Amino acid sequence: MNLKTGKRTGESGLKKEKWAEIDGKEVWLFTLVNKNGTELRLSNYGATVQALSVANKNDIPTDVLLGYETVEEYVQDSFYMGSVVGRNANRISGTDVLIEGEKFTISANGNGYHLHGGQIGFNKKIWEVLPGRGLESEEIRMRYKSADGEEGFPGNLEVTVSYRLGANDEWVTEYQATTDKTTLINLTQHAYFNLAGHDAGSVEDHDLFIPATHFLPVNHIQVPTGEIRSVENTPFDFSSGHRIRDYIGDAEEQLQKSGGYDHSWVLEEKHSNRLKHAATVHAEKSGITLEVFTTEPAIHFYSGNFLNLVGKEHRLYAPRAGFCLETQHFPDTPNNPHFPSTILHPGEIFYSQTIFRFSSGKCSV
Repeated sequence: MNLKTGKRTGESGLKKEKWAEIDGKEVWLFTLVNKNGTELRLSNYGATVQALSVANKNDIPTDVLLGYETVEEYVQDSFYMGSVVGRNANRISGTDVLIEGEKFTISANGNGYHLHGGQIGFNKKIWEVLPGRGLESEEIRMRYKSADGEEGFPGNLEVTVSYRLGANDEWVTEYQATTDKTTLINLTQHAYFNLAGHDAGSVEDHDLFIPATHFLPVNHIQVPTGEIRSVENTPFDFSSGHRIRDYIGDAEEQLQKSGGYDHSWVLEEKHSNRLKHAATVHAEKSGITLEVFTTEPAIHFYSGNFLNLVGKEHRLYAPRAGFCLETQHFPDTPNNPHFPSTILHPGEIFYSQTIFRFSSGKCSV
């Protein structure tokens, strides 16, 4: 389907157009199209996903990703809209980290913590576009080489991200990384979804299911306290599925600290790198269901509490106009040795996979 005309193309493949030039580097806009006419649009600026059009229950193309129209807006963006974040996703408390006994000072974003890679994270980098692995019509591969000392982290880190659009409306994201010095790595995709359409308003009526029995409570700066707490009898229990709005306004302390949901759910306490079901979301209005599978040990659900911007088609994205499901390691792992490790050694290959699978029809949660 064509995102602008709303018509199905009937042809799978890859489209490419030059989007901009920044500091002499070309910024491209790619469109992956599968046999169903589903389209995934992305750029090598920040390895950013700009749009994703899937058919709703009435077979009408629906763009389920919040985003911007121009590269300039992504350059100015402060919400990590649709981008890869790293080297370290989420928060690390303070500015000093110990890596195998050696202290390193990393950049802080303010308020006493390091957030989503620091002052200029991977979301603001122009990634090198690589040849596909025999799937050029279905896959975009990009690479970024993060220099030793960037944002305070040790090691020359080489990161590759692959985006594939499968025949069954699966958006598959894969990361690989290597380093020449022992370092930290925790990558995620920061897409904002609204399954009723990017311009449909609040996501609070979406149904959410997270098959987790524990979550990570946070302190006053939204950094995990180190406790792994049961979700039982709390607003954080999505193990049977319920609407996002059902408890988001409760006076519960954790919700008040974050202005809603902005927490990590524990999928496994010992990292197995096994692909597992992490979440299912359904929008009754569109009939679209999103299932998330990941090799990561946690999923971070952010209910878009502080969104306030103008996005695609000049639409206002107000608070809770979109939600994030960020598959990742636990936040603040360097300060919590009982969390699954984020250390990467020379000679090792970091690998992570997340699948976002879309379907339309009756709710399956």
